[in-house]
Amino acid sequence: MVSDSKPAEALKQETEELGNLSVDFVFGGHPPALLEGANLLCLSGGVPADLPLAQQAREQGIPISNDAQLFLERCPASIIGITGSAGKTTTTTLVGRMASAEYENSQKYVWVGGNIGRPLLADLPTIQPQDLVVMELSSFQLELMDISPQIAVILNVTPNHLDRHKTMVVYTAAKRRILQYQLADDRAVLNRDDEISWALREQVRGRMISFGWEIPEGEGTYLAEDVIRLRLDGKDIALCPVADVALRGKHNLLNVIAACAIAAAAEISPEAMQAGVRGFQGVEHRLEFVRRIDGVDWYNDSIATAPERAIAAIQSFDEPLVLLSGGRDKDLPWDAYAELVCRRVRHLIIFGEAVEKIADAVERHRDASCKLQVEIYADLDQAVAAAARVAEAGDLVLLAPGGTSYDAFQDFAERGERYRELVNSL
Repeated sequence: MVSDSKPAEALKQETEELGNLSVDFVFGGHPPALLEGANLLCLSGGVPADLPLAQQAREQGIPISNDAQLFLERCPASIIGITGSAGKTTTTTLVGRMASAEYENSQKYVWVGGNIGRPLLADLPTIQPQDLVVMELSSFQLELMDISPQIAVILNVTPNHLDRHKTMVVYTAAKRRILQYQLADDRAVLNRDDEISWALREQVRGRMISFGWEIPEGEGTYLAEDVIRLRLDGKDIALCPVADVALRGKHNLLNVIAACAIAAAAEISPEAMQAGVRGFQGVEHRLEFVRRIDGVDWYNDSIATAPERAIAAIQSFDEPLVLLSGGRDKDLPWDAYAELVCRRVRHLIIFGEAVEKIADAVERHRDASCKLQVEIYADLDQAVAAAARVAEAGDLVLLAPGGTSYDAFQDFAERGERYRELVNSL
């Protein structure tokens, strides 16, 4: 049985794609009758765990699960699970590259997926015990799970998805579940420079390898004299120079340092780590260079769906900035973002649902020295047209919205693709 709150006419394409399966559909809501005869309720990522139907299932003793839990329960291979408020996809992809380099000439295959876009459930019949799975996990998936991967990673925990989780306590509890069910011979990777991630070291049951900027007291990766290094098994090993990292931004350098710690936890060689880093240009919609037009560089960071991620994007550049900001707010604070925008951005173009909240935050932090120009538009199309009008040679136009895409798009990827289309048509 498949149920969706949308009406049937809005889901014709999806229904046709599932036409070869023996599935009954219920659209327009989730009536209690769905649970009659059911022995399992699975929620997709966008469905809150406190859905009335889920509450009714709990009362009736019907277990609740999701795609990630089902996969972890059945996967015959070792799994690296990676979660965090930011950097999950870049780090997951990078670890996948390192692992693929390590096992290039072996019978061991590396599977990369999860919240990154490939659920992996369909691959279960093909995955072999000797393989390795690198899996991105979101807080939405983790909040339902009672199983942990053999290598559990928490990159960072900063304000995000509070429109869903309501409080940082609840949000942190969801992230913590990735560690909660580990065994004594499992491994954990935590961020020494993130307050919440590092505080969770008390939850670690097995071996811990940490990452951060400075030399660790225990085992972990760090940066010294522009070289990423690893302390492990009583040895100090040079992994790769910062010059090999093609990604922009300090936050992305920390993602690489994290990936090296994760790879070490998976017993991947330094040579394979280096091979994974070299030539890695990043993942689309994440500080992605689109094109140069008349001396203006256009970048796409549609993945920046929280103010903190937009801050990291802004801090990745030194050029004069024309910033495109907006979308739908997630009940997150905008003050630090607004303060940085007033100092760092030449021209701010706001669009979408959150325009008033963003504009108000900027006005609160504007002083006499702030020369920032602000324009407001209804949608992304109008915002790009405005950016093309005001951008001058030497400027950098950056889409780093700070809000989700759900006011106008299916997801951040669709928003990023529309941005690329608009820029490439200029």
